[in-house]
Amino acid sequence: MRLLFKILALPFVMVTGLLYLVCKFLVLISGAVLGILSGIIFLASLVLFFTVGLWAGLSWMVIAFLISPYGLPMLAAGLTGMIGSVNCALRDFIFG
Repeated sequence: MRLLFKILALPFVMVTGLLYLVCKFLVLISGAVLGILSGIIFLASLVLFFTVGLWAGLSWMVIAFLISPYGLPMLAAGLTGMIGSVNCALRDFIFG
């Protein structure tokens, strides 16, 4: 019975392994691109803060934080780590 579960878990290991590699690549690339973009948006929000008003500058600062490497890309990295841990657990079940 345990051998049957190992055979059934093998496709999940392959799919989660491939999904983990794709997500890891996307997180690295998006972190670099969005880091540069968030710096530009932050500078623009400073200009808006002093020229237009408090709420316009503050709202763009929030957007700059969300796309910075500490915002949504960090959430994506955490979810990618969860996929990697599921993959390791399945791999340990099959080969361990």
